Amino acid sequence: MLIELRIQDFAIIDDLRLNLDSGFTVFTGETGAGKSIIIDAVEMLLGGRADSTMVRSGAEAAILEGTFQLDSSIQEDVNQILERESLLDDPEFITLGREIRRQGRNICRVNGRTVNLNLLRELGEWLVDVHGQSEHLSLLRVQEHLQLLDRYAQVEDLRNAFTSVYQELGRVRSELSGLRQRKQEAASRADLLTYQINEIETAALRAGEQAELIAERTRLANAEQLATLAEQAIAAFDEGPRDREAITDLLGQAAQALAGLAKVDDSMEGTQAEAQALVEQISELARRLRIYREGIEYNPQRLDQVEERLNLIHSLQRKYGDGIEEVLGYAETARAELESITHSEERLQELEIEEASLLSHLGELGRELSHARREAGEQLEYAIEEELADLRMEGANFGVQLSWEDDTQGAPAGDRRVAFSPLGFDQIEFLVAPNPGEGLKPLVKIASGGETSRLMLGLKSVLVRADRTPTLIFDEIDQGIGGRVGAIVGRKLWGVAQNHQVLCVTHLPQLGAFGDQHFKIEKEVQGGRTVTLARRLTDSERLPELALMLGGVSEPNLESAADLLRQAIEAKSVARVEQS
Repeated sequence: MLIELRIQDFAIIDDLRLNLDSGFTVFTGETGAGKSIIIDAVEMLLGGRADSTMVRSGAEAAILEGTFQLDSSIQEDVNQILERESLLDDPEFITLGREIRRQGRNICRVNGRTVNLNLLRELGEWLVDVHGQSEHLSLLRVQEHLQLLDRYAQVEDLRNAFTSVYQELGRVRSELSGLRQRKQEAASRADLLTYQINEIETAALRAGEQAELIAERTRLANAEQLATLAEQAIAAFDEGPRDREAITDLLGQAAQALAGLAKVDDSMEGTQAEAQALVEQISELARRLRIYREGIEYNPQRLDQVEERLNLIHSLQRKYGDGIEEVLGYAETARAELESITHSEERLQELEIEEASLLSHLGELGRELSHARREAGEQLEYAIEEELADLRMEGANFGVQLSWEDDTQGAPAGDRRVAFSPLGFDQIEFLVAPNPGEGLKPLVKIASGGETSRLMLGLKSVLVRADRTPTLIFDEIDQGIGGRVGAIVGRKLWGVAQNHQVLCVTHLPQLGAFGDQHFKIEKEVQGGRTVTLARRLTDSERLPELALMLGGVSEPNLESAADLLRQAIEAKSVARVEQS
């Protein structure tokens, strides 16, 4: 609900702050005092069309700000919007602001941060309905009618069940669509996959094979050079260059000399062993070289085989991956895809059966949901027409229009196929004929402000449990009605205020007497300029204000005002007893 409203430099308002309570609040005052200006300010605060001419003379900008305490019925939805926009501060409160500049761009704010106008409107639609103007009438938005009817009919559980099946059907149809599209390409794709798998399997690749083949190719291509170098090394070890003694012989001679040295000089002890170890190491190296040399052969046929194998591996890598592991991985993926294609026909048949079953289930739930809505719609029509009769609209008719659309891909409903949304089969719109003899028309086409306000009051009275909008503002609701009906309207507004915060601008004392809070809007001249003031009346101050509304502060009018207050108190007491 709206707990604080600040209006600064707007029209004839200098700086006005209103602290508001729950329940039924009335605003009274002479014509031109500024009551409607307050309503205009609220509408602009909620994202209504800005008018720079409303900026107070001498000021550069008008400042509008409203703080709302979030009712539990809308708190989750509003906080989701705030979280989406990174604007959530306190989950129980929200502050909207708008700066309307005489020149330049207007500024919108939520919780002190600048936002765009669309976001301000989106949040405003959750918070307030302003009746008497069309911008913020949630009941004029056709998309709201289905939600209102469902809450009135108390069919949310049935609708949620329908939505759940709808979502499952969407999943099945999405998979079906993919399978059907792939089916057209499946045959050629399967042939390609089979060829690729066979090509890779025939190659019989193994991990590490490529590196081994490259090393072998290097040896085969350089066999003659390797043999020559090996022979030179062996000769140096075994024979020595150019008929000189071999290295091993020379080291043997050195070992003998070192042995003699050690016998004479103890410091040379161990040198013979070191020399002998060198002899053994070189002998072992020479032995390994001879084995290596014996293994070297020039084999052009084997070289061709290795080259051919490497070319095959390179060819597969160009097609399927950079390495042997990637090529083998591609083969695994191809096998899985081929298996999927092989079994896709079976899966297609399974999904088609599942689709038919889900459509049948949707058909049952949709018909049940539609039946419940039609029954609730008839009850709603009767209840609202009774309310309208109380409000001096005895000949008014109200209708709930439910319609289906045919769709060859829709859910079965008797001998037809019906289009559906996540919320069911029904397209719903509220219709009204305000005057006898007129045909039913959409709510949005009702032109009269007074008729609109009374119609909305009648709707709100019936739909009060179904409507989650926490704050309702009524303007022009007493247009064209007299005192007797004004008392009825006041009682109904007070009844609506048991579930909503209701703010009402009125000229009728019979209506004003029902207010739980009463503000008097008046203007006075300060410093040579006219300003609008709002004063919250005490119980004792209400009596002369109501008398003034009856025609003037006289003894008879004061007595009549006292009667109005007493009658309002009695009507509230009776209503409380009935509600309990």
